[in-house]
Amino acid sequence: MSTTTPVQSVSTVDLRELSADVVRKAMKGGATAAEVVLRDGSEFSTTVRLGEVETLKESGSRSMGVRVFFGKRSASTWSSDFSPQGIDNMVRGALDLAKITSEDPFSGIPEPEQLGQITTNLDLYYEDVYSLSTADRIDYAKRAERAAMEADPRIQNSDGASFDAANGVKVLANSNGFIGDYSRSYCSVSAVPIAQQEGSAMQRDYWFSVARTLSMLESPEDVGREAARRALRRLGAKKVKTARVPIVFDPLVAGSLLGHIFEAVNGDSVYRGASYLAGKLNEKIAGANVTIVDDGTMVGGFGSSPFDAEGVPTRRTVVIEKGILNSYLLNTYTAKKLKLQTTGNAARGLAGTPGIGAGNFFMEPGTRTPQQIFADVKDGFYVTEFLGSGVNLVTGDFSRGASGVWIQNGELTFPVEEVTVAGNLRDMLHSVVEIGNDLEFRGSVACPTMRIDGMTVGGE
Repeated sequence: MSTTTPVQSVSTVDLRELSADVVRKAMKGGATAAEVVLRDGSEFSTTVRLGEVETLKESGSRSMGVRVFFGKRSASTWSSDFSPQGIDNMVRGALDLAKITSEDPFSGIPEPEQLGQITTNLDLYYEDVYSLSTADRIDYAKRAERAAMEADPRIQNSDGASFDAANGVKVLANSNGFIGDYSRSYCSVSAVPIAQQEGSAMQRDYWFSVARTLSMLESPEDVGREAARRALRRLGAKKVKTARVPIVFDPLVAGSLLGHIFEAVNGDSVYRGASYLAGKLNEKIAGANVTIVDDGTMVGGFGSSPFDAEGVPTRRTVVIEKGILNSYLLNTYTAKKLKLQTTGNAARGLAGTPGIGAGNFFMEPGTRTPQQIFADVKDGFYVTEFLGSGVNLVTGDFSRGASGVWIQNGELTFPVEEVTVAGNLRDMLHSVVEIGNDLEFRGSVACPTMRIDGMTVGGE
């Protein structure tokens, strides 16, 4: 089997020159401002099930988008055709559309003084994610699944295991003189075993590892064994009676809960009045033990980059500090709407207007281990999975299906399923009793183990 080569088939210098040339074409066509985003990358993915390859995908792509302005009118188009004719058609299409769109007084690209990029080496790109042969990549997935199935005789089936790798370069240029680029890479391995024992329904769970570099990826065997452990602990799951008890959230589900907070401080939600935190800047909205940070400058971070999708340098923003709401997360547009300054959180695809994206959004960890947190709970619920969605950001009402393990006298006892956990985000953030010391990033949003009191477990 041959080894796949890294992504860049043309130099980054060439891509920068091409992006700058497209900006010039747009301005020559009459635009008052323009920006171009260009992406060039490769992806690999394989899934195996019961030792056999089910999917094998490998692709490379290069595409760009242009956004142009005629005063306060704007439009965007994108193309994967990099021929002179294809680029001319893309630019002309955007110019024609912009002339007939409605004016928006808040539209525009950042001012020249807002533009720039951090110069710290963020360690976002490693060539080793593409150092394995196709056979070795498939073997990564097979090893993860095999380790899960060999962990216990009660695991005789599997929903599969996978190995993924990707790398790419992004270039951004605009008519206010900004041009920047950065490269990223990642790889991941996962397993989804199915456990069953006599008299009990089948249960599945999963585990995964993701990293910027192959050298920091957990071994497939460790991933498989942890996936097996999580599936096995669900066997014999049952409902419990409705009760108001302390709830401890596993880091993955705590991260999901933190994702709701991100949406609540998202400038798009705030200016539209679609967040219960609108108008709450500098107010106490959480317990004094709660500090939540968004940091796009973390070395190796999954949400890190030297600049955002508008060419504004990324930064570290303390969103909630000791319970006080310090900042929303904003791009240029939402900052203008709210009469604030951008926080460098613009995110966008190839076309359309920028939205808001997380840098590395996390709750600062505490000092106690998860076991110490369990030890203080006489009767409670350890949530390991959320199901469905049920969050009203306008009111803060929260209700989601959940499964996990019941806590009795400080010990994890029996598995629980088919229940709901309910509360209100306003109250929940004030009722965070404990925050664990186990903060770990497996994506751009991360949270340690967390205990919240005063919520309801809805069961029988």
